[in-house]
Amino acid sequence: MILKMTSRAAARLRLTALAAVPVLVFSAACGGGDDGGGAKGHGIAEAPDTSSTSQPSKPAKSAKGEPGARSDGKSAFYDAQMTFVQCMRAKGGYPEYPDPKLSGYPDWSKVGELGSQPGRNAGIKAGKDNVCVDELKAVMAAEPKRDQQKSYESMLAHAKCMRDNGVSQFTNPVMSGGNAVPGGDPSPGSPVIDPESPAYKQAREACRTKLLDGLDGMQ
Repeated sequence: MILKMTSRAAARLRLTALAAVPVLVFSAACGGGDDGGGAKGHGIAEAPDTSSTSQPSKPAKSAKGEPGARSDGKSAFYDAQMTFVQCMRAKGGYPEYPDPKLSGYPDWSKVGELGSQPGRNAGIKAGKDNVCVDELKAVMAAEPKRDQQKSYESMLAHAKCMRDNGVSQFTNPVMSGGNAVPGGDPSPGSPVIDPESPAYKQAREACRTKLLDGLDGMQ
């Protein structure tokens, strides 16, 4: 999916993602600055810094021994996302925070629209004053492991498509330490690509099928 977000602050989200270790950690919610802007291409957020660390939990197993499977058809990842969403609605200051998709990944277009509202981007990562940070960490721990080579190939196809559709400066992803690092704006700290331009939005729509589910939050 390639989902639209409506503000320049997306570049900051992408910069935050590139600083995470490991770089390709997919999370429940997008982050950003305090200026009320949205996300360029749905940057992924890592959990805000805290004094404690969390250890990934082992994926749940069904009776057949399949990781993440549940008899009711919903994964531990989806359940963790719903717990995070409920926290964001009840305590985080976002009563209209959107449900995740059935895959468990956030609906980035809706999250981005919410975060693009004036004064509402600062808490979109983990709620007001990071009140939902523990729920966010639980989401990160429950997320299914990705095939990094497939992620890289998907992002590479997307980057090429973006350039072919007029966003000539859109950079390729790279592999680093076994992780796929997303491409995009060549200078995320001082963006040179305008995510609000008609050409960019048209390219995003044209290339939206190039990214695997969940990767729309990365590139």
